[in-house]
Amino acid sequence: MYIWYLYTKMTDVHYTNLGLIDYKEAWDLQETLFAETIALKISRRNGETEEPTKNRILFCEHPHVYTLGKSGNENHFLLNEKTLALYNATYYKINRGGDITYHGPGQLVVYPIIDLDYFFSDIHKYLRYLEEAVIQTIAEYGIIGERMDGLTGVWIEPNTPRERKICAFGVKCSRWVTMHGIGFNINTDLTYFNHIIPCGIEDKSVTSMQKELGRPIDFEEVSAILREKLATLFGFNYV
Repeated sequence: MYIWYLYTKMTDVHYTNLGLIDYKEAWDLQETLFAETIALKISRRNGETEEPTKNRILFCEHPHVYTLGKSGNENHFLLNEKTLALYNATYYKINRGGDITYHGPGQLVVYPIIDLDYFFSDIHKYLRYLEEAVIQTIAEYGIIGERMDGLTGVWIEPNTPRERKICAFGVKCSRWVTMHGIGFNINTDLTYFNHIIPCGIEDKSVTSMQKELGRPIDFEEVSAILREKLATLFGFNYV
């Protein structure tokens, strides 16, 4: 059982909704903010400044794109350059953990660029908190999300013949600063997952809130709920 604590010391987090944004543009923005935060941490450690690091969280959607993590297997990507164009999709090898995944319209993507020194220096705990925020969000709609031993993510009916993933996670962390994050299927076109072996897992399927509930879901409403769940679990204020 996981016990979630609300921290008494609240930390400010700068929230930005990027809307529908090209994956590379969002990645470049993340890299810039990530590098700035790490450089400031080093300057603080060297006594060159007392300026605090700034925590940020970016919400967005992407046009159709496939991304392969640094430890991923290219054989899990089933398209080539020609067929990618047919599906109006792009492909990037990136510097997060994890294997191949898909992002597209209707999927909520969340990029926390935060200094974990404000919270706790434990990347596994960080991932569990991200998972918990999604689990609590979908519970608001009557969907029971769970964890699966040994596999990061939020699952429906894990350890059964019907197990399926509703949310994937892939992060990078250096000097306890994070980037990359959450891919949460709300109204996602799940047919795009047919062109990959999602997260390198061959015998498990993916799902979305829309598929589970049999109707389109209010994307902005879900985003607002997840946003508040994250704030409550981590104990921060949005500014």
